[in-house]
Amino acid sequence: MSNNETAAAENVIPLRPRKETGRASERKWGTRVLALGFCMVPSLLLRAQNRLGLNPTQLAVLLQLCDFWWERERKPYPSKAVLAERLRLSPRQVQRYIAELETAGLVKRIQRRARHGGKLTNIYDLGGLVARLKELEPDFRKVDEDAKKARRQVSRRGFRLNRPNNEQEPA
Repeated sequence: MSNNETAAAENVIPLRPRKETGRASERKWGTRVLALGFCMVPSLLLRAQNRLGLNPTQLAVLLQLCDFWWERERKPYPSKAVLAERLRLSPRQVQRYIAELETAGLVKRIQRRARHGGKLTNIYDLGGLVARLKELEPDFRKVDEDAKKARRQVSRRGFRLNRPNNEQEPA
């Protein structure tokens, strides 16, 4: 390439920016961080924490259970000791929080037994949580749609905010 061609190529502005290679999650968190695993949970679980009546520790327990749930048909079965270590709680505290989640209908404990009759870790069915989130989804969708509609209205040319007569516009 001649100097003129090089200079011309440097002055060209592409119509579309080049897409960055790699996945968005890897760019955000880093490949090495994600290589240790990740957990996918719906944002609605976080947004609906109050509506679900969850305190922060109950939510943390649910998130930990979600980290062990990868396939719909294969329910999670972490030990209380593992959950306790991750959450910096005692196994008994974890047991109490899971009992509260069960009372709320979000989790169902299913006992497992070994062939010789000994106890194994419980299986945790999160079907109640899934059902509750599906029940709440229309309310949250309506709020999202109303917010989008309001943003579109504001971005329209000539939009004026309707204020009550006794309220003045800021100077």
